[in-house]
Amino acid sequence: MNILGISCYYHDAAAALVQDGTLVAAAQEERFTRKRHDQDFPANAIQFCLQRAGITPQQLDYVVFYDKPFTKFDRILQTYIATFPMGLRSFLKAMPVWIKEKIWIPQHIKSELSYEGEILFTEHHMSHAASAFLVSPFEEAAILTTDGVGEWDTTTYGWGRGNNIQLTHCIQFPHSLGLLYSAFTYYLGFRVNSAEYKVMGLAPYGEPRFAELILKEPVTLRDDGSFRLNMRYFTYEYGLTMTGRKFAKLFGEPVRTPESKMTQFHKDVAASLQVVTDRIMVKMTQHIERETKMKHLCMAGGVALNCVSNSKILENTSFQDVFVQPAAGDAGGAVGAAFYAYNTLLSNPRSFVMNDAFFGPEFSDEQIASLLNAKGVSHRKCERQELLRETARLIAEQKVVGWFQGRMEFGPRALGSRSIIADARNPKNQSVVNLKIKFRESFRPFAPAVLEEKTSEYFEFNRPSPFMLFVAQVREDKREIPAVTHVDGSARLQTISRSQHPLFYDLIAEFDRQTGCPVIINTSFNVRGEPIVCTPEDAWRCFMRTEMDALVLGSYIVEKSKLGSYKQEVLQETFELD
Repeated sequence: MNILGISCYYHDAAAALVQDGTLVAAAQEERFTRKRHDQDFPANAIQFCLQRAGITPQQLDYVVFYDKPFTKFDRILQTYIATFPMGLRSFLKAMPVWIKEKIWIPQHIKSELSYEGEILFTEHHMSHAASAFLVSPFEEAAILTTDGVGEWDTTTYGWGRGNNIQLTHCIQFPHSLGLLYSAFTYYLGFRVNSAEYKVMGLAPYGEPRFAELILKEPVTLRDDGSFRLNMRYFTYEYGLTMTGRKFAKLFGEPVRTPESKMTQFHKDVAASLQVVTDRIMVKMTQHIERETKMKHLCMAGGVALNCVSNSKILENTSFQDVFVQPAAGDAGGAVGAAFYAYNTLLSNPRSFVMNDAFFGPEFSDEQIASLLNAKGVSHRKCERQELLRETARLIAEQKVVGWFQGRMEFGPRALGSRSIIADARNPKNQSVVNLKIKFRESFRPFAPAVLEEKTSEYFEFNRPSPFMLFVAQVREDKREIPAVTHVDGSARLQTISRSQHPLFYDLIAEFDRQTGCPVIINTSFNVRGEPIVCTPEDAWRCFMRTEMDALVLGSYIVEKSKLGSYKQEVLQETFELD
């Protein structure tokens, strides 16, 4: 049985293909179009999924969309009516898109795919819930989903047993933890639905001196974790912005102009928001634990990508384990929609566990060699052990390496297939990689990738974290990895097991053998404003646009120092293309 899940038209369009109960392919549209957070119909992602599964659209049994457009349209219309005339400008901007595209999902699917089969729709937060629970290793678990907004719901909780999911409680729009976080993201001068993680990275530089003010004025938090927002401070119901004059007056500063100077005030606001978010998430999960009495928790929705809050949940509840979907945002809804149809609606037994996130395209050495030969650049092919030894040597010699191997990751994190890697022991690498390679803010932290069995030697953490969705304190006696140690002593942790990614594991093991350190920097293979690279051509272009020292594509190593005059010619050509 072949079931295609689709998410699009709101944020991070994606497609996922479930074949006989196994996820065989999943990818975000942005990786193919090179348009960050591309929300358009995921034609390229769908084509990849079908090709990977070896089927045509006519061989699909079901196509499942990850939310219910008409219910969402009803919410939008009711909101505009309730806030009229304040929302007139926003209404006039939104309606043409809805009338032209967003409510015609079945017609678009059929015309784009030449598909005549059945099209199913799941509720947005049910897609999130299914994307976490149905691919988790748990037979039963509590479930929490929280994001900006689906149809009406912004937060839901309930439980899953076997194939069955029951979402028993919800918080509805406009009261939203995701939109609260986005409102502060806007206020701090960052891009909404794109840069919330920057706010999380900025928070450790500040003091949470506004936390109580937030909980007194814009937010009312109850003991069970439910909350209400005071909408006098927010404009997202009706406007083209997130906050208004009352919000700025409350904090005593205007909205920060993007790219302007970051002051201590902005850092303190970020710290305060993170503390409030942590408190809400902890109270919610403590209540869910009391209500469900279950030993495990599954989470999805964009807020579940907040690894600081996730770790607070581990610390402040008694859940034995917490599973967070690696593509917890809207892209993961495509996975949830497909599995909800297969397991829950069609009552097929669960047989798949998402142990890794490598569901995207991969490229052969022959394809890579063809590219490098066409470029006419100096390169060398290595056998596996030589490749590992040479790459580890380059890192130890303080070279920054682009690492392109195997199937591309699904979700926002680079987990060892499309990564930029460097030596975590060198304190200069934090600023070097940020400013000269990623072209991004200097305060942004990097994640450590550590051999799973050596995690507790370096970090105060005693469980796997394969998807980079938890933070841990670096042990006081192991502060020899400053490039991945944030200002508060924390690190966004990725543990590497050999079963999940053998080549990346063996690379870190080789680096450990050469240096005595089982930790390296792992950050996504892209520059600011662009999606993670998908193809060898994408990787080559990113490599030549930055000050990366070496590129490892499959079995091939390219060192920039050996490119000679070609380097300047290609750089000139690359930037002219922009």
